[in-house]
Amino acid sequence: MPDARILETLHGYYLVKTNAIYKLIGHTDFAPQVDRLMRDACLGLWQGQTLTDDHLKAYNALYSKGQKAPSTLYWELVSAVSAFPGLTVPDFYRVLVLMRKDAAEELLRFLRELMRRLADPDLGIPTETAFIQEAGTLLSGVLHSDDPLGFTALRSPAKKAGSSAAAAPKAKQADAGEDAPPQEPPEDLDKLLEELDSLIGLDQIKKDVRSLINLIKVRKLRQAQELKVPELSLHMVFTGNPGTGKTTVARLLARLYRSIGVLEKGTLLEVDRAGLVAGYVGQTALKTMEAVKKARGGILFVDEAYSLVPDGSGNDFGQEAISTILKAMEDMREELVVIVAGYPEPMERFIASNPGLESRFGKYFQFEDYNGKELMDIFRLQCRKNQYEPDKEAEEFCIGMFNELYETRDENFGNARDVRNIFERAVANQANRLAAMENPTKDDLMKLLKEDIVGPKEEDGAEEETKPEE
Repeated sequence: MPDARILETLHGYYLVKTNAIYKLIGHTDFAPQVDRLMRDACLGLWQGQTLTDDHLKAYNALYSKGQKAPSTLYWELVSAVSAFPGLTVPDFYRVLVLMRKDAAEELLRFLRELMRRLADPDLGIPTETAFIQEAGTLLSGVLHSDDPLGFTALRSPAKKAGSSAAAAPKAKQADAGEDAPPQEPPEDLDKLLEELDSLIGLDQIKKDVRSLINLIKVRKLRQAQELKVPELSLHMVFTGNPGTGKTTVARLLARLYRSIGVLEKGTLLEVDRAGLVAGYVGQTALKTMEAVKKARGGILFVDEAYSLVPDGSGNDFGQEAISTILKAMEDMREELVVIVAGYPEPMERFIASNPGLESRFGKYFQFEDYNGKELMDIFRLQCRKNQYEPDKEAEEFCIGMFNELYETRDENFGNARDVRNIFERAVANQANRLAAMENPTKDDLMKLLKEDIVGPKEEDGAEEETKPEE
């Protein structure tokens, strides 16, 4: 039971200690997590005891400046203590160890001091003494670990290591989605390769993907025969302009990797700077950790990765995201593949921005712009998939338009995105045209005319008006 004298000054003591920690961190955004950790420590500390009003007062006194004071009732505290599953290391503490180890050390000291204050003054309750030791060992293990973010623990099979791993199985089960429905069996490799071959253009990419799949298959055969295999990084850099099929190929790669047993889920999580970077030290690592955990068993696809190191950014938080991803690439190398993508030149700057990036990425895929014929093929594919048919005049017009679009392309050229936009505008223009018809036939509903591609006549007239007089 806490000493009555300690209860009188407990909240003030708590504020002084937590304010000092937040000053080291540089912000107070972790205050709710700090308060939750300290109150969780109380639940573990008091297990097996008969609780009093003093226990309740102590529990409700633990809140940081600017945070709402707890209003836990006596019966709620009793229920929480009896149902407490055990102390686990919160993600924010793992991030502190990586980004601000001094703050993590101070937080651990404070946790130990606080528990001693809230324990029996004579330390005469064995369960309290044991819990104080266990909690200290749990957090200290992360503090002095080579893997503070806990990515290694996510690899299969999970390994237990002393008391600090006591709660790991629960975390593992929750992370893996224990109650999730069973996955479909892996897709047939030959069918996936047929799907790869059916993509328009991308001839060199197709060869590179097939070569990579063959290399992985042979490696697995050698491993099955207990033969040595050289180190192989499956992390990749995709360079190319927008709309060149980078995301499409990445999704297909994820499914191919699952088919040959490299990845468990074969899913793809697409993120960009906004999905990784936050506003304060430590927050970005926490946000990136969540993305990594979601991508586990599949591919983490970082689009426009160079935005993590913008020019003239100084101490930009993007570097914090890069450091976290690099750690995950090493510790989760059997559970995660990372693909970074973007324009060719900015991606070169990105790879050069951190010494660890170049060594982690083993494959570079260059996605070339689609030529005029390929753009036309993409347009035809869009029409077939959606049951539209350009007439002869529209077909001939599109061939010339896409050839010109390719020949006159600039930095704003969108490749397949431009084709998709043209197709969607044509469909909208066709709908406006058909709306004036009383009973359009099935053929009318399917047919695309040149005027649907070009657009309403009003736009043509507007363009003619802007021409200079001869």
